[in-house]
Amino acid sequence: MISKYIKISLILLLAAGTSCRKYVEVEQYSERTLKYTSDYQYLLNNTGTFEKDPGNLLLSADDINLDQNPNLHNLLTNELGNIYTWAADYYTADQSDADWNFLYDQIYNCNVIIAGVMGSQNGTDAEKKKVYAEAQAQRAYAYLTLMNIYAPVYNEASAAKDLGVPMLLTPDLFANLTRPSVQAVYDQIIKDLTEAIPVLPDQPSNNIHPAKAAAYATLARTYLYMQRYSEASENALHSLEYQSTLLDLAVYAANPASYPRRFLNPEVILAKQSLPTSGYLSLPLSDKLLGKFTATDLRYTLYMRAGTSFSPSYTGRGSYRHRLFSGDNITMGISVGEMMLTAAEGLARANDITAAMEWVNKLRQKRFKAADYVALSAATAEEATRVVLDERRRELFGMGIRWYDQRRLSKDPVFAESDSRTFKGTTYTLSGNRYVYPICPKNIVMNPEIKQNER
Repeated sequence: MISKYIKISLILLLAAGTSCRKYVEVEQYSERTLKYTSDYQYLLNNTGTFEKDPGNLLLSADDINLDQNPNLHNLLTNELGNIYTWAADYYTADQSDADWNFLYDQIYNCNVIIAGVMGSQNGTDAEKKKVYAEAQAQRAYAYLTLMNIYAPVYNEASAAKDLGVPMLLTPDLFANLTRPSVQAVYDQIIKDLTEAIPVLPDQPSNNIHPAKAAAYATLARTYLYMQRYSEASENALHSLEYQSTLLDLAVYAANPASYPRRFLNPEVILAKQSLPTSGYLSLPLSDKLLGKFTATDLRYTLYMRAGTSFSPSYTGRGSYRHRLFSGDNITMGISVGEMMLTAAEGLARANDITAAMEWVNKLRQKRFKAADYVALSAATAEEATRVVLDERRRELFGMGIRWYDQRRLSKDPVFAESDSRTFKGTTYTLSGNRYVYPICPKNIVMNPEIKQNER
């Protein structure tokens, strides 16, 4: 349906041999292309633009580990090996960062919509405001994602001076890309979401389009990554007021083929996907992750397979979520399970142990056969928080979220963990500035006002 509309490719470039610099290389929309309110809605319908989520995070996170499988090391060539080892630089001078590009592509489209939809024709005021609000929610999601890849972990004491990511709020092809503060970008994310929530519908037309549950969920994530746990829990609970259905995995254990696809899955609050890459589709899960599971956990049996099930085969187990359907990509985005555990973490850190465990166990009841289910408990706030964090590992592995958790927890004096891995004979340890991705050198050459992250 959207194919007749012009696709935007966000490519940072410098006009060769001149002082004129273009921020994006696009065929700008004609007046006819974006004349009607429905034209702007069609932009939001484009799954090729708005359903993408970064997949490189799966390589960085400690959900996977190749230490016991050196035969797989050659799968991670060039930038994939650099990302896996948290190298100082990921890309060479002539390479592009696809994740950076498509996230700013999403933002550019949102800015086009926000700048023009209220003046469009053949739409009611309510229809225009809904499209505007959806663009705000998608823009906030993209900026939150960028911030938790390319900017430092939020620190209230230094957020006003730490460098965020280039923040563009209008469809300006020649924008200055000087990096604003971390605080400024988070303030904009919160502003977009809080303005969008009252306007968005209670229920979406489908899970590609954000409605109230998705906007509240994105806001919950935002506050979680800012370590504002009470507000994270509050917004997660608001999200669950609009969408809280869980799949009973016992129903699908005997017939995995009946498991619903992403678009039909009632647990998916906002559908995103990462495109397949040979480097991370079927890599072995780490012993650290596998040690969190019992053999009766249906996530262990349904969402994983033995390494001998993959090609090339390996020792251990690998993620099978994306292989439940032929030709499907890796499901990312926001889920009901994530919101339950975000609510639980905020409650646990606030010493409401009973309520926190209720949310954890409500989730777990749908992850075991009735005969195998055992409720979890905790005696202290610290113990309850540990239970929640362990459950996040079990529930959310292989969805890109673990890297965000590793980042935020790296600053937690109680729950910080180290990670090391051996690759092609060298041992690497994740620490300090390596929790922040470097910005692609090509982007800096073309836009020299962008400062590189400290390595």
